[in-house]
Amino acid sequence: MVDMDMINPNDMAQAAQLKQIEEMKKQLLGKILSKDAYERLGRVRLANPELASQAELYILQIYQSGKMEGNITDDQMKEVLRALTEGVKKDFKITRA
Repeated sequence: MVDMDMINPNDMAQAAQLKQIEEMKKQLLGKILSKDAYERLGRVRLANPELASQAELYILQIYQSGKMEGNITDDQMKEVLRALTEGVKKDFKITRA
């Protein structure tokens, strides 16, 4: 059981504000992205949450700067993801005993 005296009202307000910001971001991305691009971003979020956050931030910055024309298609989302992961190649070395 949680002791209500231990909960800081400022923390609760901050958590509610963060939740509201996330909801607004989700709604805006739903408008900006095509259905396929939004679904791709969701799959990326499951596999690599950090990359998905970077892509969301990048897309929202482009949108806010007014440089975006129309919705982002799935192919454009692939390009965004490719650009963000460029140079971050992971090498796996498998050795057998």
